[in-house]
Amino acid sequence: MTFELQIVSNTPLNGEEDFDTAAKTFFEQIGYLSKGSDPTLPYKIFVDFFLKHPTKAWFVDDIASALQTSRPTVYRHLNKLKGLDILEELSVYDEITKQQKKGYRLRYGSLQKAWNFVEAHIKVAVENYGKTVEHLQTLLEHQRKGKS
Repeated sequence: MTFELQIVSNTPLNGEEDFDTAAKTFFEQIGYLSKGSDPTLPYKIFVDFFLKHPTKAWFVDDIASALQTSRPTVYRHLNKLKGLDILEELSVYDEITKQQKKGYRLRYGSLQKAWNFVEAHIKVAVENYGKTVEHLQTLLEHQRKGKS
C-alpha cells in the first residue's frame, strides 16, 4: 500500500475553538478533503465513525447504509484514510452473518497515536528523499566529469 500525505506550510490550529472548523481545515491541509468538492461525506466518514468511535471496527456496508451511499463511494474515502495509514483493517466476527468480515477502525484506537504512526512514515519518506537527492548529486558530478 502507498503512503500518501499532502504537506503544506501551516500554523497550528490551536486558536480555533470550533471542532468542525479545525477538523475540516486540517483534513484539507493533509489532503483528505479536496478543495472545491463537497466535503460532507468524507468528513462524516472520518469524524462520525472513526473519530467519535475510535475503537470500534466498522463494516463498509454499515457505513454505506448509515450514510445512504454506495459501497464504492465508502471504499473511495476509506482508501484515502488507508493511504494516510491512519486506519487499520481488522478481521471481525459479524453477529448478523455469523462470518468473519473485514472491518476498519482508527489505528490504535486514538487519533493522536495514529498520527504518531503517520509522522514515522513522513520521517522515513523525507530521509529517502534526502538519499535520492544525494544520489542525484553524485550522478550529476559523475556526468560532469565524463563530459570534461
